[in-house]
Amino acid sequence: MTVYILVFAGALVLAIGATPLARYLAPRLGMIDQPSARKIHTRPVPRLGGAAIYVAVLIAAVVLGERYRFAQFGSIVVGATGVSFLGLVDDRWGVRPIVKMVGQILAALLLWATGVRVGTFHQPVLDLITTVFWVGYITNGINLLDNMDGLAGGVAAIAAAYFALMCAFSGQYLVGALSVAVLGACIGFLFYNLNPANIFMGDSGSLFLGFTLAAIGIKLRFPENVTFVTWMVPVLVMGLPIFDTTLVIISRLRRGLNPLTHPGKDHVSHRLVAAGMTQREAVLTLYVVSFILGMLAVFVTQASIPEGYAVGGLTALAGLYGLWRMERPPFWSSYPSRQVGAPDAKV
Repeated sequence: MTVYILVFAGALVLAIGATPLARYLAPRLGMIDQPSARKIHTRPVPRLGGAAIYVAVLIAAVVLGERYRFAQFGSIVVGATGVSFLGLVDDRWGVRPIVKMVGQILAALLLWATGVRVGTFHQPVLDLITTVFWVGYITNGINLLDNMDGLAGGVAAIAAAYFALMCAFSGQYLVGALSVAVLGACIGFLFYNLNPANIFMGDSGSLFLGFTLAAIGIKLRFPENVTFVTWMVPVLVMGLPIFDTTLVIISRLRRGLNPLTHPGKDHVSHRLVAAGMTQREAVLTLYVVSFILGMLAVFVTQASIPEGYAVGGLTALAGLYGLWRMERPPFWSSYPSRQVGAPDAKV
């Protein structure tokens, strides 16, 4: 527990201190998100906050490095650094979606090569495909969720907190320490990112957080439970970004749009605002949803097989209903795709 507290406090203080520096450097490096008709914010906002998050987590990770299994620790750090760098380049100059996708696949393959891999099926090919799919979906899920002040950072913090809690239950203190490093960095960043935000994390931050959380989810172990139940745990913890990404993909395909290349104000957060919520209310509502999903994940770790599958099945049914309901008024109304815009130019 002492290690948890020290790592959390260190990451928190580093993020609180590094974020103003990132905000100062951003305009000098051309890292400014300009307002436009397709974005929510109405004034120029620096978008170098991801660098502060990265530094805060990385320093905590380096402290852990001597005690962590180096190959796996190194693959997580190198992979997260790679996707974060691609996000940084995208924030400054723009990067084609296919390039970012290839980078994420390579980073996922690096995880696989060092043993950070999904082992649900016990078939190498299926487990490899699942690992790459999981890493890509969660990495992009957090990236896509970064569409309102405080949303991605808050949801990532909640997920990291639950991962840390479950690591403590299972005795995975080093993986848990990495989780609390993410938690501390996110909370430190949120001091400056809650509505009205004076800095954005940008793709460098959201891709970094998504990749790191995906890797932590893979590393979760529950010795007392069977694999075919506990695979649901990281899925539930990351349920909100999974739901949001799935909703966006289905919605855009229904409208004949390419989900990878057509941005839009069609995320869950935008639909809640369309239904009458303020941005703050929408973000708080999604925090609550993430908290509830995390509680269900904790329950699954302690539940019997029938209980675990009952929770998973009911949650899946609720998710399917949510996908159907979110495509209808007051959350959604048909309008020409040319009017669709993204608040932060994300897909």
